[in-house]
Amino acid sequence: MRARRRRALTYCAVLLVVVAGVVAWGVRGRPGRRAGGATNDGVAIDPSEFAAGACISFAPTVGDRHVTVFLDAGHGGLDPGGVGTTDSGQQIDESTVNLPIELAAMAILRSHGFTVVASRTGNTTVVNLGPGDTDGQLLTLQGSHDDVAARDACANMAHAELLVGIYMDAGGTPQNAGSVSTYDTDRPFSSSSLAFATLLQDDVLTAMNAQGWGIPDDGVVSDATEGSAVGNPDDGGIAAEAADYNHLLLLGPADPGYFSTPSQMPGAVIEPLYITDPFEGSIALSSQGQAVIAEGIAKAIEHYFAPPPAKSPSTTTS
Repeated sequence: MRARRRRALTYCAVLLVVVAGVVAWGVRGRPGRRAGGATNDGVAIDPSEFAAGACISFAPTVGDRHVTVFLDAGHGGLDPGGVGTTDSGQQIDESTVNLPIELAAMAILRSHGFTVVASRTGNTTVVNLGPGDTDGQLLTLQGSHDDVAARDACANMAHAELLVGIYMDAGGTPQNAGSVSTYDTDRPFSSSSLAFATLLQDDVLTAMNAQGWGIPDDGVVSDATEGSAVGNPDDGGIAAEAADYNHLLLLGPADPGYFSTPSQMPGAVIEPLYITDPFEGSIALSSQGQAVIAEGIAKAIEHYFAPPPAKSPSTTTS
């Protein structure tokens, strides 16, 4: 059984209080800042809540399906996420490969009539960091919690109909490899999340392996297998709270005293590659690999929202 890295995606704690009264997205917004190659035609949903360039809504560029999708490029800013190397020995930070995939998927979706809300458009956190969120040039556990919780808050404020987490995996040995998609089983919309996670896994894996890459299929799994335990739970406080929360914070339910702003829509997280595997890490860092993954993500979203096939008109004979 492969070893899985305990995700920074979930070892967050501490309550993020969202301003009373959901602000209609775009009403109090400002133009999104150009960062990391992002377009600058977006509108910030609530500049007072989120870092500059974070939680930005982008309108469709062709048509309008009247559907809003939230894309989350995992980690960012002081949080590099997992760290790996390519075949040539070049270091890879997870945060820097998640972002171009998010932006490329967004461009495809906008051209197909979707409104897209991006968690971040540059190498930043999503939350406006406050006291206790940092320790030098690192995020504290509280800061990690606040940053992930801010992504849920953004998706909720945007009234998104689907949440997509774009992350990479990392393992204890270079031999850990493969693509995995994750959903939460304890939400009222879990069946929809499972349906989407299955599409996400299938469409991204198909897109990658059409290139002849031979990426293993690690399946669709419950986030109960991905929950994080950081530090010593016996120490109490945030480490103990995180250890008791056996979900990905991005996908999981509310937990009194720990997390009160869960996502309010179906969603899934995909980790299409292990950046600690030099072969897969090389794909993740390449522009081709990022484009292929983005195309698979966009296709899965389109499949999820595709209308059912029209029924053939019945015919009668006299």
